Amino acid sequence: MLDLIFRGAQIVDGTGAPAATADLGVAAGRIAAIGRLAEPARDTVAADGLVLAPGIVDVHTHYDAQLTWDPTASPSTALGVTTVVMGNCGFSIAPCPPERRDLVARNLSEVEGMSLASLRTGIDWRFEGFGEYLDLVQSKGPHLNVAAFVGHSTVRSAVMGEAASERPATADEIAAMRALVADSLAAGAVGFASSHSENHNGYGGVPMPSRLADEGEIRTLAGTLGAAGRGVYQMTAGPNTSVAFLESLGRDIRRPVIFSSVFQNDTFPDRGPGQLRDCAAAAERGVEVYGQTSCQPLTMEFTLANAYPLSSLDVWDDLRGAEPSTLMRHFADPGFRDRFRATLGTPKKGKLFYGNWSRVQVGQAATDAKRAAEGRSIADLAAASGADPVDTFFDLGLAEGLATLFSAQLINADEDQLQPMLQHPNGVIALSDAGAHLSFLCDAGYGLHLLGHWVRDRRAFTLEEAVRQLTSKPAGIYRIPDRGRIAVGAPADLMLFDPARIAPSPRARRVPDLPGGDSRMVRDPIGMHGVWVNGVRVHDGRDHARPATGPGRVLRHFSA
Repeated sequence: MLDLIFRGAQIVDGTGAPAATADLGVAAGRIAAIGRLAEPARDTVAADGLVLAPGIVDVHTHYDAQLTWDPTASPSTALGVTTVVMGNCGFSIAPCPPERRDLVARNLSEVEGMSLASLRTGIDWRFEGFGEYLDLVQSKGPHLNVAAFVGHSTVRSAVMGEAASERPATADEIAAMRALVADSLAAGAVGFASSHSENHNGYGGVPMPSRLADEGEIRTLAGTLGAAGRGVYQMTAGPNTSVAFLESLGRDIRRPVIFSSVFQNDTFPDRGPGQLRDCAAAAERGVEVYGQTSCQPLTMEFTLANAYPLSSLDVWDDLRGAEPSTLMRHFADPGFRDRFRATLGTPKKGKLFYGNWSRVQVGQAATDAKRAAEGRSIADLAAASGADPVDTFFDLGLAEGLATLFSAQLINADEDQLQPMLQHPNGVIALSDAGAHLSFLCDAGYGLHLLGHWVRDRRAFTLEEAVRQLTSKPAGIYRIPDRGRIAVGAPADLMLFDPARIAPSPRARRVPDLPGGDSRMVRDPIGMHGVWVNGVRVHDGRDHARPATGPGRVLRHFSA
């Protein structure tokens, strides 16, 4: 007897092959049969008219901390994700000796927009080494499958402490870091991740540790992948990180190299397409280099009390971590506003905002007096009052004690320019950042946005190709065996959805469910009928299922 049968599903298998209507049977967590099935089952799902596809493989997440207190990996499991890769950008929480725990948590709170109080309250630190951390995550009963990078900044912090954000490493320190990375790979890390992004700052505005690494350190630590003959390297690129350098690194270590992020940018319109052309040229020379991009606008919600989207501006350097009274004094100063205007007009790599006020809206006013501004752009409000947009922006924030919630579309807003980047063979559609930036955004529903908006509304992809982009393609690049395909014998990681309705909720909602009571942004599925991981339902389209033990697996073995 089968454990589960889906009757009459439109099966999209993740390979790009045409959809086919069939039954699908599951036994012992794996796909047991596909076709017209007469065999009885303990549970039956009527799937007529619905698409049954592999679950999404989300390769850019930051669930490292959350999974120690929330095995559901909310909201990703609700949004069709059945496998995540975490530790991206070098921001793992292992390996971590006890005396470095608070340093790692403090830096993570700033760079990933997370509540420090929640991290201090919620992280279960019953580990030190990377293997012990993976054991802990498995013991929590995760609701999805988990692969984890060992992170450069974390390894640097473990070896160097506070000095990791202050200076280059010595030869002995690099040797100690290399040993930690090698041990982590042997324990089951999917690879090694790092960052040189100037937007990645830690607690108090210090650079995240990996930003202090020179080329020799990067090559030495990434070289552990070549020595092991397995694993992938992920780099969040900085302003001076070239595809040529990443290609040379990939050639040396003979492993795939994935970099973040390839964006559509109005100020630098050819940068993203040019990076992908360079990746394609590297592939022709036999080196795997891929650029991660996103299928949705990078939209952040923020207040002037914690304005992450503006933190890349030079004028903001002295404001990181400042008290509200200091911020209000600066924002009211005409001289500061003049410097702010001048900074907006200066092109700079790594900069998130260039002053397009038509893409900054008032998401939620903090007072009834300003309620009429909700849903209107700063450009519209400024035009209506005959004021300068910069003054309109700061005046509104000051009038509400820095509590006005703004929403900014920062990049990837021009879909005509973005579309060929999403279709590029050397691009990887990802960048959900799920588990991070909890106060500002929730992009965990990127897969449902691709399946809905880009398939149904723009017709940029067939449904079959969009599913492949979200499943077997990333699983193959990251060398994750068995996942991302529907085939007899494969794990039953599945999502069932209505192709006419599938989408993430239009707006994120704020829920106060973090450890200690702080809130985060989440999104909900539309048109999702269920998500199964290793044959067990983890979400029914409305709410998380609560199996006695989560069915997910910590993945430790990857293809060479």
